[in-house]
Amino acid sequence: MKNYRTFGTILAAAVISAVFSGCGANAKADAKDNKNKVKTEDGKELTTITALADLTPHSEILEYVEPELNKRGYTIDIVSTASDATWNEKTQNGEVDFNFNQHEPYLIEWNEINNGTLVNIGGVHVEPIGAYSEKYSSADEVPDGATVVLPDDATNEYRALRILEQQGWIKLGNTENARASVADIEEYIKPIEITELDSYQINAHINEFDVYINNTNKVIEAGLDATKYLFREGEDSPYANIIVTTPDKADDPGLKALVEVLQSKDTAKFILDKYNGAVIPVTKVDE
Repeated sequence: MKNYRTFGTILAAAVISAVFSGCGANAKADAKDNKNKVKTEDGKELTTITALADLTPHSEILEYVEPELNKRGYTIDIVSTASDATWNEKTQNGEVDFNFNQHEPYLIEWNEINNGTLVNIGGVHVEPIGAYSEKYSSADEVPDGATVVLPDDATNEYRALRILEQQGWIKLGNTENARASVADIEEYIKPIEITELDSYQINAHINEFDVYINNTNKVIEAGLDATKYLFREGEDSPYANIIVTTPDKADDPGLKALVEVLQSKDTAKFILDKYNGAVIPVTKVDE
């Protein structure tokens, strides 16, 4: 089992000695100093960049770029891979340098609701939301009256409803704000029954529905084949997963180096090969 808190030959004991050591007013001050200098076994000194990142595919991608980042004088300490609703707050408060688990529409919504100032400093990959089935191998096989489960959060529910509309199963009303719920369905072109469920719970109930719609990373994490979709978003999806940080760190040399490596063609090829095209890199790989 991989230890995602450290990579390569970095000495684990030295990575996070200054992070989270204070509370209250000291938390931000500690966060400013959390880029500890650590040494590899061969004596090379590296600066630590702290992160919150989903396990799949985010942490796996970060692990892949770690050797190249080491060459540039940096190492990544992933503080947690268990995504929750506090990650943006922790990033905003300076507890970590960046997070990697969301797309820009979600970030914009979070900033609006929480008076946040977090910024996107670079897109890495798209996890297309797709429709899957354990019962049917193609969309044409799905019968009228089929049961469909989809995510209940505003952004991803909109995405799910949009692919249902693009497939010709429903017609949505006015959704100019890129938010929608089942209540916004104007017409059911194909008779279906829709259930809304938390995206983290959908995989546990996939056998209870004819069709389930979820993000690629949730499907992969469940050990399912994300390439066997009935239909999904296109490669031009605006929902690229991004590196998020605070404005004062947007020009940080370490974060700039990280984004450069993440957006390299080498990393893009790794993403395509690792996930068999289920995850789409923002950077195009030459044929």
